[in-house]
Amino acid sequence: MDYPPDTRLSEEALAKEFGISRTPLRRVLARLEDEGLVQSVHGVGTLVTDVDIHEMQHVYDLRMELAQLIGVLGPISIDDRVIDTARGFQQRGNDLAALPDARAFARLNMDFFDFGLSLSTNQPLRDMSERLYYRTARIWLKSISRMDLGHEITIFRREIDETANALENGDVAAAALIRRAHISMCVQRLKKT
Repeated sequence: MDYPPDTRLSEEALAKEFGISRTPLRRVLARLEDEGLVQSVHGVGTLVTDVDIHEMQHVYDLRMELAQLIGVLGPISIDDRVIDTARGFQQRGNDLAALPDARAFARLNMDFFDFGLSLSTNQPLRDMSERLYYRTARIWLKSISRMDLGHEITIFRREIDETANALENGDVAAAALIRRAHISMCVQRLKKT
């Protein structure tokens, strides 16, 4: 669900909405609070936090640095399976361009991000990168409605194509630098929305 900032979330209502007991819900809310996405206020409940743009800039800066480390710390060996997976992303990008859809764009972006993480065997790097990705995901997910979806898809397809080309040449470091560059360009576009 997409809750606006300062929305009060009741554990009871959320448990009912998602059909789960309160115990796993409390674990999820604790994780979301740890991520800075919600804040628990005694006697009030759990509130959805607003985005602090300065903090998010720092998070994006760190994401850029971690992205390039994927190609340095524990890069995998490129084989036909990896190349075939990259080509599959190219096809999904082409399909998305033919039928633009914001949800499909978000799904492809998340799946491609996961694929990028799989290019390193360094688990702590992967964990931190994933955590920061999802911390910033709500910014671009909310912003995509104000952006030119067709243009964003074109840019994303370019990233996928460049990454596939780097991987076909066996160069994980180049693929990681491509990811870093595209994160940087995404931040600049988000600042304009």
